[in-house]
Amino acid sequence: MTIQEAQQTVDGWIREYGVRYFDEMTNLAILTEEVGEVARIMARKYGEQSFKENETGKDLGEELADVLFVLICIANQTNVDLEKELKKTLAKKTKRDGERHRNNKKLK
Repeated sequence: MTIQEAQQTVDGWIREYGVRYFDEMTNLAILTEEVGEVARIMARKYGEQSFKENETGKDLGEELADVLFVLICIANQTNVDLEKELKKTLAKKTKRDGERHRNNKKLK
């Protein structure tokens, strides 16, 4: 699935099952919640915190997909073509950081 197809798929889902998009600020709050869930799993799985008994079975992939879904919702409702913008970002980062990371002794 391309990013464009993902945006169309999410838009179709919203129209069929979601009734309408939540407003932009509500989606920003939901995005923040979802990123927090990713952070919680990362801190416990890869960091120094431990899972509580009731936190077993939390799936990083599922939480990342939740973040992506809400991010796509925000892009759709604000008329952002994520595929085009990602290409622009990759070009910008390549120009700016193309040699910087290769020359960073900390990354060797």
